[in-house]
Amino acid sequence: MIFFDDIDVGTRTEHGSVTVTREEIIDFATKYDPQPFHLSDEAAAMTPFGKIAASGWNTCALTMRVLVDSWKEQQAMGLGSPGLDELRWLKPVYPGDTLHVASEVVEKKPSRSKPHIGSMWSDILVTNQHGELVLKFRSIVMMLRKTAGAPQLDA
Repeated sequence: MIFFDDIDVGTRTEHGSVTVTREEIIDFATKYDPQPFHLSDEAAAMTPFGKIAASGWNTCALTMRVLVDSWKEQQAMGLGSPGLDELRWLKPVYPGDTLHVASEVVEKKPSRSKPHIGSMWSDILVTNQHGELVLKFRSIVMMLRKTAGAPQLDA
């Protein structure tokens, strides 16, 4: 079990990867972001993308899935997030791209009002199979601490 206290500023973690499919791009776009360049090669050919490209929100959702699967595997004691900062879509994501998700802890603070919780800021970095950065954001995560006065979990 990983707690707030177990993680140091500067810790870098490779969380895993996911390969993007054309079907997934179209399904996501149909439901949530039905812009033509996410739905059709013909429409995308008339844009700077040149071919069908994933919605940035689709890329974020895929990234979140990789992160959550990694945290579950590590049994990290995450308590949710109040948000994120500095979201940037840096390069298009195309069918067949494999996205690699990594994080680096840049800051952490124990809560002043709730001694059993701490907040951690991490840069989330997503690269494609060519090592190109396609997505970057700063995540804020609340985590359970293993300090005196903190609720203890039964193992």
